[in-house]
Amino acid sequence: MKKETYTILENFMLSCMDDSAHDKEHVYRVLYNALEIAKAETDVNFDILIGSCLLHDIGRKEQFENPALCHAMVGGEKAYRFLVKHGFESEYAEQVKHCIQTHRFRQSNQPQSLEAKILFDADKLDVSGAMGVARSLIYKGIVSEPLYSMLPDGTVSTGENDTVPSFFHEYKYKLENLYSHFYTKRGSELAKERQQIAVDFYNSLYQEANSSYKNGKNELSKHVQES
Repeated sequence: MKKETYTILENFMLSCMDDSAHDKEHVYRVLYNALEIAKAETDVNFDILIGSCLLHDIGRKEQFENPALCHAMVGGEKAYRFLVKHGFESEYAEQVKHCIQTHRFRQSNQPQSLEAKILFDADKLDVSGAMGVARSLIYKGIVSEPLYSMLPDGTVSTGENDTVPSFFHEYKYKLENLYSHFYTKRGSELAKERQQIAVDFYNSLYQEANSSYKNGKNELSKHVQES
């Protein structure tokens, strides 16, 4: 890819980013993750891969404004229109669109091309380990969701069976289970290297929160008594 082309794509990406959990640095990390994964693959079209990585989250603003929208679907269409408008071949635009529209984890509409699979893994890699925990906490703060919810018995919920959004629910619903869903060998290897960090953080945070309630309520009962 020529530097001029890269700059056109990068500038468009920069004009679309408006989310501290999915900011330009996330995009660059996904791009660099993808290039690392691609080193272990053959016949990678780097023009498609780089373009897809740069533009994969350009639909985030629309989804944030209207949660009913899927940022991957919106972003794919948005990227296609931009690329065609700026003189890129329609075949290239279609392949970039496919990569973007299949980078979000769901049962249907899964990535088919090698470039799409690499983008998927590179994006999920940025949700793994310490980085995934940090980004999840930032996002929960943005949307004013708590770290955890409480159970009827006064203990902290692990998040496993929660219906109310929280960081613990996000961890149990998404972060804990993503490590078995990588398409590439290298992507899976990199994710597994990060996994224990996230596990240890979650376990430590749960233990600290729960012990505060358990010990604190016992102490409080000594000082606040029924009349």
